Amino acid sequence: MDNSPISLLERAAWRRERSMPSMPEVSGSIPIRGGTRWRRALAFMGPGYLVAVGYMDPGNWATSIAGGSRYGYALLTVALVSNIMAIILQALCSRLAIATGRDLAQACRDAYSKPVAWVLWALAELAICATDLAEVIGTAIGLNLLFGVPLEIGVLVTALDVFLILYLQNLGFRWVEAFVIALLAVIAVCFGIQIALADPQWGLVIRGFAPTTEIITNPDMLYLALGILGATVMPHNLYLHSGIVQTRAYGDTLPEKREALRYATLDSTLALMFALTINASLLILAAAAFHHTGRTEIAELGEAHTLLQPLLGSAIAPTLFGLSLLCCGLNSTVTATMAGQIVMEGFINFRLAPWLRRLVTRGIAIVPAAAVTIAYGESGTAKLLIFSQVILSLQLPFAVIPLVTLTASKAKMGVMVAPRWLTVVAGIIAAIIVALNIKLLVDFVLG
Repeated sequence: MDNSPISLLERAAWRRERSMPSMPEVSGSIPIRGGTRWRRALAFMGPGYLVAVGYMDPGNWATSIAGGSRYGYALLTVALVSNIMAIILQALCSRLAIATGRDLAQACRDAYSKPVAWVLWALAELAICATDLAEVIGTAIGLNLLFGVPLEIGVLVTALDVFLILYLQNLGFRWVEAFVIALLAVIAVCFGIQIALADPQWGLVIRGFAPTTEIITNPDMLYLALGILGATVMPHNLYLHSGIVQTRAYGDTLPEKREALRYATLDSTLALMFALTINASLLILAAAAFHHTGRTEIAELGEAHTLLQPLLGSAIAPTLFGLSLLCCGLNSTVTATMAGQIVMEGFINFRLAPWLRRLVTRGIAIVPAAAVTIAYGESGTAKLLIFSQVILSLQLPFAVIPLVTLTASKAKMGVMVAPRWLTVVAGIIAAIIVALNIKLLVDFVLG
């Protein structure tokens, strides 16, 4: 009897046999050693934190700062709900990858007709370019705030990170994870110090996590809430997670894959709770530093940086803000590169050298970013940042819906098919995301 999650009969549900795994140069490169459960669980820690990076990119910064400065702590509940949605969707990504040996891009290519797969590929590439555009702008602003580098030059400098990523990948995938986690630690320390300086009202912070009907009844508040949701669940993260979880050599038997799913879900859940902490810290900082001092119209990152010193009474506050933004931008560029590689190889089985793929993706992002910064300066980059989030919102349903439907199919998932309750919850989440992102897009079009 075949004990593997995908038997020969079940494989017939796919259009064709899958090809080479995602990022073959690192696939299965991290052994899962024997010993205690803690040691095996530790071997799975890492991919979740690369995914978490996408939940705290410059797009999240802009929406969280705007929400906190305008409405105080009230939108913390939106950040919490958005994070819960993300945890469930990323858990489905792990399930798909471990059960089938496919990333989401490969699964879409094998399950759908060729024209549909090519359309999904084009939309995924558009989303990754939009993501990279946000990272370019965020990194350039961070360089400007810390070192006074003009935005136009900062945008061009961001192309150099391709060499850093290539170097880390040559050392091994664990080095990539270590680099990302180290920068996340820097971000956490920076925000910890800034929150301490801001001295928020913790009673109001706790109350902010409770739902309020004002979010629905107040149109302006609803718009910002939709922006927070749209900037939280990122389509490229779904492709990314389903690819990098396969860097673990977890084995082929059903017990081994069930254990891998359990530890991978634990990894992504803990990492996304960390991401919630960072996003909540952004909103809390904006509420304490701006909203409660009467500055309720702060929306641009540079403006927030400038006002932190006089409002918090410390010269180190703006430096910490700029440093954490720069770390965030660098981290996000690493994960966007990997997502781009997974999408291109998975959907159309077209493989480029990682450095060449990086330069192509970064070049597509740099051209509009450089043009806007030269023509309009910082105010233009803020508008471009918002536009990139709208593009992501438009593409999101085309990643979420295939993920939910594929993991709900027993013919494709075998015995590791998602439980009915999980499929129902994920379906509700998908419907909410689709509806809210459509509204966000309509509001954007209508001005």
